[in-house]
Amino acid sequence: MLSFFLNIDNTSGYNKLRFMEKKNPKLSKTRRKKIIALVSIYRPRLLLAAVCMIVVAGANGSMALMVKPVMDDIFIRQDRDMLLLIPGLAILIFFLKGLGSFGSEYLMNYIGEKIIRFFRDSLYEKITDLPIFFIHKEKTGALMSRITNDVNIVKGMVSTAVINLFRDFFSVLAFLFVIFYRDWQLALGAFVVLPLAFYPIVLFGRRVRKFSTGTQETMADLNSFLHETFTGSKIIKIFNLQAFEKNRFKEKTRELFRFEMKKVIAKALSSPVMEFLGGFGIAFIIWFGGLRVINGISTPGTFLSFLTAVMMLYDPVKKLSGLNNTIQEGVASAARIFDVLEEESGILEKQNPEVLKGSSFNVEFDHVDFSYDKNEAPALNDVNLKVAPGEVLALVGMSGGGKTSLVNLVPRLYDATEGAVLVGGKNIKDLSIKSLRDHISIVTQEPILFNESVKDNIRYGKMEATDLEIENAARAAYAYDFIQGFPKGFDTIIGELGSRLSGGEKQRLCIARALIKDAPILILDEATSALDSQAERVVQKALENLMKGRTSFVIAHRLSTIDYASRIILLKNGSIKEQGTHDELMALKGEYYKLQAMQVAKRLNN
Repeated sequence: MLSFFLNIDNTSGYNKLRFMEKKNPKLSKTRRKKIIALVSIYRPRLLLAAVCMIVVAGANGSMALMVKPVMDDIFIRQDRDMLLLIPGLAILIFFLKGLGSFGSEYLMNYIGEKIIRFFRDSLYEKITDLPIFFIHKEKTGALMSRITNDVNIVKGMVSTAVINLFRDFFSVLAFLFVIFYRDWQLALGAFVVLPLAFYPIVLFGRRVRKFSTGTQETMADLNSFLHETFTGSKIIKIFNLQAFEKNRFKEKTRELFRFEMKKVIAKALSSPVMEFLGGFGIAFIIWFGGLRVINGISTPGTFLSFLTAVMMLYDPVKKLSGLNNTIQEGVASAARIFDVLEEESGILEKQNPEVLKGSSFNVEFDHVDFSYDKNEAPALNDVNLKVAPGEVLALVGMSGGGKTSLVNLVPRLYDATEGAVLVGGKNIKDLSIKSLRDHISIVTQEPILFNESVKDNIRYGKMEATDLEIENAARAAYAYDFIQGFPKGFDTIIGELGSRLSGGEKQRLCIARALIKDAPILILDEATSALDSQAERVVQKALENLMKGRTSFVIAHRLSTIDYASRIILLKNGSIKEQGTHDELMALKGEYYKLQAMQVAKRLNN
């Protein structure tokens, strides 16, 4: 059943349907089936909850039935036996109603929370597994909004709305039974007028769904804005743009307010309109029923029991209007959740991929072309390159030349548009993604650390690492001394993204993490470009320890840091223009020579 829920239909017709849904968010038949399949896992609890709701509905109907004996037997005939019996029955009815209400609330909320947990887990797993370009394409705040805001709205639909929907449905059936049992002729007359009260449910439900979609999209945009401004708070303050950002925030909250108020108006109008239209039905019942009592066709007890049932019937019908609003909000949120869950991954793995094994590998690019988008100029053009085990290959060139694009193809963060990337002579598309990435380490320009202890951040490279291995990695990364200076040493929490550390300290922890992984292929993406000269010298020593015996790719911003490279390639407009050792490239007096001259002149001027 869960496999059906997670199944992705890749046909063009289905993609077209999904496009239509994004324009007019509704749950397709396939999506509805998936939710039903998920809910049906909890069938036993659902059935027990339904029994509890039937008990509640039966208790509500019994209260309406009791009006006749109270009126006719106690007040008119003054029967003392009934005076003792009916209060006892009332106590029993209210006890059963309370028991049924508790049971249905607990069981349905249990089911709702389990389903919401499943959605949250599935969303996080899906987003984590999707290719890196999906994360770059989507706003971080929008993805966070799917997991928090949208899922909470679906929770309201699955638990609260479903509880009330079934409870009110069974209550309506119970009251209808009382109405027709007491006076079927009066009931038929009432049902000519009362259906008018149902019209607002459909009318306002459509508007609520429309405004809910706008609210959720605006909320996602607001989350994105908050994430960006909180992350970039230093830049905002330095450039004195607090007022500008405050105005932008106010614009977004104004838009959110507009959608919320439209939704409030649609919700608030549905109940008064229903009451006004329902008033016509009540007026008719009082006139027609009173006429039957005056003419001796019916008794006062029968009429009051009938009227009580109609009045009690009106309450669940009115609630159904509010439930429809909640359901429409949930439908809009569920559509946004499914848009992520059904997102197709561009990085596909073979059904039975080969597992990469070994301790050293050559890496080859065979006539590789690559584009981020088919409508954009290619980032790489016909790249042919082979890097041997133990070789340090430096990639240089102006920004936008294709350096990062090239190294991102090795761990399959992206796939080549044409040609093939081979590791150990095997096409990486034939290998399992996990085994491929198990053999690759990376140190990026921007150190990525987590708000955990120093020890846990280093252990991220090898989860089963011992404390001794962590200490050895820290020593090799020239990080051991400054770690020992922390209040709790390796157990010190480093703050969000390592905010409590200097740039050089953060980078050395990242190098220790790469060292402990001990992967044969290493990617250094401008790992020292953001450091000052003193920190760079220490980090450079750590990098030399890291690169020993590995197939290493080094993206360099400062050319002075790659004199040691076995080979240097210069990329320009996605193509390899020059390659060789530092001395060979300088002798050519080509693009590499010009870059060196520019950087030397810059250093002299500074």
